[in-house]
Amino acid sequence: MIKPHYRNTNTAHNKCIEKGFTLIELMVTIAVLGIIASIAAPSMSLQLANQSVRSNAAMLENALKEAKVESVTRRQKIEVKYVAAAGTTPASIQIKDSNSKVIASYPLAPRNSVTVSLTPSTVTALEFNPNKHLSDGANVTYTLCDNNSDAETPRQIKVDANANITNIEAGTC
Repeated sequence: MIKPHYRNTNTAHNKCIEKGFTLIELMVTIAVLGIIASIAAPSMSLQLANQSVRSNAAMLENALKEAKVESVTRRQKIEVKYVAAAGTTPASIQIKDSNSKVIASYPLAPRNSVTVSLTPSTVTALEFNPNKHLSDGANVTYTLCDNNSDAETPRQIKVDANANITNIEAGTC
């Protein structure tokens, strides 16, 4: 007589099969992730600095365009002035009417310190006339830089005597 073959259901035999990762596999994975993160971190901080400068340049360009339109619409001189940071108040761009009443104020991104320099340095504010020209007739260049980054790309907003506004990637910090 043949004995029926029964399967061994002993659980001690089944415990030999392990599930999961070994300590060495986990350590290698963490080391590879650390290397990738150390390579990506400097590039990421540079991208954030560049984005901050681009964002502030776009805001300045829009403020200048708004002032130009307001001068034509209101038929009066409109002033655009850069107001430097003071204490806890961030730097901003202010648009004022001919009575020195603030029409709009645009705070610059407070994430980091952005430098705005004007060329020529004698200009403290731009004044748009209703005839779509600047009052002083000068060509003015705003240069925006991130003080917390060495390798960011500066942006320049140029306004010519005819109040044409251009936003370009140029300049030195």
